[in-house]
Amino acid sequence: MFAPFEYAQPKTVSDAVEALKSEGAVVHGGGSDLITCLREHIINATKLVSLSGLASELSGVTAANGGLRIGALTTLTHIVDNPDVNARCPGLAQAAHEVGSPQLRNQGTIAGNICQKPRCWYYRGEFNCIRKGGPICYAVGGENQFHCILGGANCYIVHPSDTSPALLALDAKLTIMGPGGTRTDKIEDIFILPEDDPMRETSIERDEFITAVDVPAQPKGPRFHNTYRKVRARRSWDFALSGLALALAMDGKRVIAGRAVLSGAAPVPWRSHELEQAIMGKELTPDVIDKAAEAAMADAEPMSKNAYKIPLFKGMVREELAKAAA
Repeated sequence: MFAPFEYAQPKTVSDAVEALKSEGAVVHGGGSDLITCLREHIINATKLVSLSGLASELSGVTAANGGLRIGALTTLTHIVDNPDVNARCPGLAQAAHEVGSPQLRNQGTIAGNICQKPRCWYYRGEFNCIRKGGPICYAVGGENQFHCILGGANCYIVHPSDTSPALLALDAKLTIMGPGGTRTDKIEDIFILPEDDPMRETSIERDEFITAVDVPAQPKGPRFHNTYRKVRARRSWDFALSGLALALAMDGKRVIAGRAVLSGAAPVPWRSHELEQAIMGKELTPDVIDKAAEAAMADAEPMSKNAYKIPLFKGMVREELAKAAA
């Protein structure tokens, strides 16, 4: 059951900022995750501030200076179908296509996918876990087959977003609006590890909201390899057991520059510096690829029921790097 709440639909960005100043107000974009969180009392709101009245201003994809600007309310379906996204950063289009079902992609927005809440069944259930302010993470001694193997510390969720790893690999930035004005943050910098604060996923405050996502021009080279791969239990609709976003500037089989980001591995989209170091400046030979797969999982610490993720990630890294070399 939903608790009673007030509903506001501002017509300007400044009005939305003003409306969010109210105690208990939360922003409502596509709402596909927010409604579930309200029903499950993950979020307690006394006022929903809908951004639907700003759709014309905060939606769409614009190509400029070799990069892209994506409005925060742009739907995932629009991103999947947009020719500029597919031409300049196909890995982002692939990631958006991997989100949920067609119905959810029609409703869900890029900003909402970045900021969604974790899907841990203890957090979503009736457990006073550490992410809700409780004493412990119940996954430690419980059902943890879908939990993290990197970066867990005191809470072992995995970040559920598919587009966030793809955007991090592309070195994207977010424009964020709030009472203090407008700021621009790298997407890599907004995510918060549980060891720093187990009750928050991002540094975006309750009274702030994303207005745009900027993808810069990518490293120049003879070839740009940009992909997103997701492995999941159910092909039709599920969250990642393992995932890998690659954005690599290639010269033949040699990696000139780029980034590699794991999904389904950690409480945040996990940039694998170890994988990057193993391939940077090198030709993707079978030996280099094998060493990169091992490096990507060198720091993994599996829980009692999710050690299967380590060979799963290694196999996926090998396959995706082999494709990059082809």
